[in-house]
Amino acid sequence: MVIGKNFKMRNVISGGSFDTVFLVLVMTLLTIGLVMMFSASYVNASFLNGSAFFYIRKQAKFAILGVLLMLAMSRVKYTVYKKLSYVALGVSFFLLVLVLLFPAQIEGKEEFKRWLDVPLLPSFQPSEIGKLALILFCARDMEKRQKKIDTDWKMMLPYLAVIGAMCLLVYLENHLSGTVLVFGIGLIMTYLGGVKKGWFIALAAAFALFVAIYLLEPDKIIKLLENYAGDRITAWREKDKFETTLRWQTNQSLYAIGSGGLFGLGLGNSKQKHLYMPEPQNDFVFSIVCEELGFIGATIIILLFAALVWRGFVIAMRAKDRFSALMVMGIIMQVGLQTVLNIFVVTDTVPNTGISLPFFSYGGTALVMLLGEMGMVLSVSRYSKITKK
Repeated sequence: MVIGKNFKMRNVISGGSFDTVFLVLVMTLLTIGLVMMFSASYVNASFLNGSAFFYIRKQAKFAILGVLLMLAMSRVKYTVYKKLSYVALGVSFFLLVLVLLFPAQIEGKEEFKRWLDVPLLPSFQPSEIGKLALILFCARDMEKRQKKIDTDWKMMLPYLAVIGAMCLLVYLENHLSGTVLVFGIGLIMTYLGGVKKGWFIALAAAFALFVAIYLLEPDKIIKLLENYAGDRITAWREKDKFETTLRWQTNQSLYAIGSGGLFGLGLGNSKQKHLYMPEPQNDFVFSIVCEELGFIGATIIILLFAALVWRGFVIAMRAKDRFSALMVMGIIMQVGLQTVLNIFVVTDTVPNTGISLPFFSYGGTALVMLLGEMGMVLSVSRYSKITKK
């Protein structure tokens, strides 16, 4: 079957078996995530929306759509993603500009410009597309320019320009967590791509200077960040203040984690989700996990995430070429980075920046995109030199 000139289905559809270990880990995390999201959300859903199943019904629909997308994308040859990488970056920049001009109006979140309305589609966050587009762009371009990257220190500059431009657009959405993730993904990709290590020493020095200024003159940094980002840093620093305002959600999270103890209160028995914690189904769902499943349950979930990242690295290290290896490592490091940052937020290790927990937090765009990315990893695994069980 031919689609267009010199374009055949055999160049699009991949054969062979994918890595079932990776798939089992994904489905395990997704299943546990849906159960815990429902447990965390049903009180809030019943009170605000009149039905305990309001959030889980929507999330389950997105999960089914995401799994179907994952299986479909696992059947697409990863070389197709390579060919689409530059187009994806261009589309993501277009959407990131568009959302600033025509943001969707979400009740209670008027100050944010993160969501975009498109006819026939639910509201979505272009930043989710941007993260994947950045990974694809870096993977393809770094494969293409491997020799120059290995020898020319200036090769970091164009990547910094792309990363910086995307970070700026995401930050203008009032989306500090998205900005941090885009920047982190960009740095990880440049490091994995072999950019001269001196750049990372320079960036580490710049970060150390930033921290020093913050410690000596915190008000200057807070004023620089302005608005909600600066307020959240202030609330994180001054833990004995803002108990009923800026620190309310974080404090409720810490109460939930502390109440869980070693074995937890039992599935469904959280007390903090009973209208003490605002929107427990979102970024702070892990605190409900800790309260209901305890330290042991939370540790098992963290180990499942670690196993997913490890298996992704196995697939990447045994991939057929540089592009597929970098793509898989970028995707899997995104999951790992987002998981670590979310846990840091709910434990008050870092300021509350609104980072969701993969597979667990409520949100259609993020879940569908995440499962689609898992399908891309499975596509690469069909060609990796690993034993598929």
